[in-house]
Amino acid sequence: MDRKCRRSQYVEGIYGERISCKRKLTGVDSAEHIFIRLGHNPFFQIRTRVQNSRLRHQTSRRGKAVQESFAIAMIRRLTTRTSQRFTTSSRQLSHGRATSIERHNGLQFRELHSHHRRAFTSSRPRTQDVFHAQLEGRSSDAVLSSLKTSPPVPQTLTEKIVQRYSVGVPKDRFVKSGDYVTLSPYKCMTHDNSWPVVTKFLSIGASNINNKEQIVVTLDHDVQNKSEGNLKKYQQIEEFAKQQDVAFYPAGRGIGHQIMVEEGYAWPGTLAVASDSHSNMYGGVGCLGTPVVRTDAASIWATSKTWWQIPPICKVTFTGALPEGVTGKDVIVALCGLFSKDEVLNHAIEFTGSEESMASLKVDDRLAIANMTTEWGALTGLFPIDETLQRWLRYKATEAAFNQAMSSIKNKPQFTHQRLDHLFVNQLSADRGAKYSRYLHLDLSTLSPYVSGPNSVKIATPLHDLAAQNIKIDKAYLVSCTNSRASDLAAAAKVFTDAASKGDGVIPKIADHVGFYIAAASAPEQAAAEASGDWQVMLDAGAKPLPSGCGPCIGLGTGLLEPGEVGISASNRNFKGRMGHKDAKAYLASPEIVAASALHGKITGPGRYNQPEGWSGVIRGEGDGIKEEDRMITADEALEIVIGQLDGLVEDGQKEIHGSEGSASADDQLTEILPGFPDRIEGEIVFCDADNINTDGIYPGKYTYQDMSAEKMAEVCMSNYDAGFASTARKGDILVAGFNFGCGSSREQAATSILAKEIPLVVAGSFGNIFSRNSINNALMGVEVPKLVQRLREAFSGAAPKQSQQNITEPSRNRESLDSPPPAPAAVPQEERLLTRRTGWKLVWDIGRSKVDIQEGENGSKWSQKVGELPPNVQEIIATGGLEKWVKKQIENSR
Repeated sequence: MDRKCRRSQYVEGIYGERISCKRKLTGVDSAEHIFIRLGHNPFFQIRTRVQNSRLRHQTSRRGKAVQESFAIAMIRRLTTRTSQRFTTSSRQLSHGRATSIERHNGLQFRELHSHHRRAFTSSRPRTQDVFHAQLEGRSSDAVLSSLKTSPPVPQTLTEKIVQRYSVGVPKDRFVKSGDYVTLSPYKCMTHDNSWPVVTKFLSIGASNINNKEQIVVTLDHDVQNKSEGNLKKYQQIEEFAKQQDVAFYPAGRGIGHQIMVEEGYAWPGTLAVASDSHSNMYGGVGCLGTPVVRTDAASIWATSKTWWQIPPICKVTFTGALPEGVTGKDVIVALCGLFSKDEVLNHAIEFTGSEESMASLKVDDRLAIANMTTEWGALTGLFPIDETLQRWLRYKATEAAFNQAMSSIKNKPQFTHQRLDHLFVNQLSADRGAKYSRYLHLDLSTLSPYVSGPNSVKIATPLHDLAAQNIKIDKAYLVSCTNSRASDLAAAAKVFTDAASKGDGVIPKIADHVGFYIAAASAPEQAAAEASGDWQVMLDAGAKPLPSGCGPCIGLGTGLLEPGEVGISASNRNFKGRMGHKDAKAYLASPEIVAASALHGKITGPGRYNQPEGWSGVIRGEGDGIKEEDRMITADEALEIVIGQLDGLVEDGQKEIHGSEGSASADDQLTEILPGFPDRIEGEIVFCDADNINTDGIYPGKYTYQDMSAEKMAEVCMSNYDAGFASTARKGDILVAGFNFGCGSSREQAATSILAKEIPLVVAGSFGNIFSRNSINNALMGVEVPKLVQRLREAFSGAAPKQSQQNITEPSRNRESLDSPPPAPAAVPQEERLLTRRTGWKLVWDIGRSKVDIQEGENGSKWSQKVGELPPNVQEIIATGGLEKWVKKQIENSR
């Protein structure tokens, strides 16, 4: 069996049949054909087969439950035969040679696993976790090592990190997407909004920060503002930070997110939060970063804890490698434009890919991608802890060892080789069989330089197409935490030095009519650019330096866009009014394109990209992007497929014999209900059939700063969406809305006004992140049930509303970076006549069983849907009256 097999030859299969080495099978069940391809010979294939006929003829009165025992025996028999036949190959395996399995069935492997590993409950006991032949043979060494350490519940990398920083989770409980957890994050950063957090902190009765090592305070947003009021605010923040003895970084030191990364606060495998929407950036170094609101930050200061609901998790797989002239900024700009239908809205994202793909994405590229997952609509953007990151971390540790004395902040060094040794030995990664809510893929090798805009990240155009339009620009910006590190400044400077080398050797000047503004992401990044000469190159070209800070990116300080002007920036957000006047146009692009555009006075590139021959477009879509003929999985993964499918046979058989409730599973475990907390919420459904109902639609902005009674708040609740809502909705109703409910600003009255209307529960297809946080923080309960929204639309409107999120004006208070990206206008189906409808449908939320029961009218269908758990820790926050009151109670109990 160790003989070579050429393309035209055949080999003997398990059943003695002849198998062509290049034969491709399609349309067969995945449990029936699995190909084992030995790493030393890419054409040597042996088919392990469970034949259809051998399973079908076993069907009897007891149904598929009988098939289960037969299938197990068959697989054991086949595995024994396989082990006996692979004598030579066993030696290869036992010495660590790579073995892989290719499956030809037209299905995606990752979607075949169930989220929970179900225990066998059939009459035949399961006495071992692997097959007998595997236990005996050396051929299974690699397989056994992974199977024996597999967790009982496969988890994503996101879930593993959340598990590590969750408080009060039993040891035998594995958190999953949809769960509410109490978090004690590794780090919590606040910036210019630190003073509002201080006032909130003091108002709830706190006086001392609970865990000083947990807190980082930076000043970065309005650093150009030298007014008396701003300087006083900065002084107050600094004095408070020093009084509390927490890490503090003054204005000019750098943008908070960059500081979190370069100082090692955003540590791989940890969870860090910040009162800023671009906390996602920490995912570029394998740290799960996500934003929180001020109340959450104050809670963390006072108790070290807050709450979080684990979002649905999307796996984005990269294939191919980035071509020359294409950057990480091009990747995320393309993703925002190519997947522009809210595919990842309010999701956590995990990026993965082949070794080649991930190696082509340097850490600075990853930081840019993770940073702008915020604009893509996600709550996190997480990269793995792989060799690329490990090399970067080793460099940082070596650099820290030599340059520790240069830092003006005398904190203990975060980057040390000893700490990295521990990290790499104990690093986290996603489990095989981990369940994701969505799978997307992008072939990096098919990308070209991209430009975003105007005025929307959802409009992404290849540079080649946009350059042909000769779009004149007035201003160019190389600023922000997205793309203003030393490597970005070097890439921009190279545009000018390349132009000089082609001319008389003198650095050329930017176009006369263009203003070019540069600001490093941090003081150390600027120092590195100065040391390399890149900073001076751009000054010689006519760039105007700004202090390290957010500045024009958020519409503050010098060089903002004036009415009618066109700007191009390497920053992260280009909504109308974001970088200046609402009548200006803003584009986003990589540092190279920004520099080239400033040089030539129009949107163009440096000419470093050459389109490959035969290129036919960007390859992307749903799934993992791996062609079936190229699909390779390891031997233990193949065995996991078989075991998982046999588990399915057992489950189907048990349901046939015992009914749907015949066996218990992890999903049937009851949630503990705190004394006095309701075990169920029920009421009639009132349906507001629209997507993107923003917080202004829920609670009009003109009332935000007025002192309103509960009765008055109830009257104006939802009035900007539907003036008739107050007369239609009644006390005790269940409000059901479409997708992205509560997007927009961070006003807490959007939640409290619904409570004032005495509506105990809001159900939606999905919630805006800020609204979701403010709801729990103010004791309003919410549940996401997309199926219910779909059923209501089928019954009453017949169509989903059209989506549109282009040309949206930036909220005026978004300069503090607390709000989610500006929402689209509320989208209502054309067939829908009633904005608010009493449906006659009943909803019961069984909190103990984490499910909702729906009765579709008096004589309609009845169905149930599992939903995320509302655990005791979140029940306690709601029962206490919200997060602020909960924190006060915690402080009182600690005294």
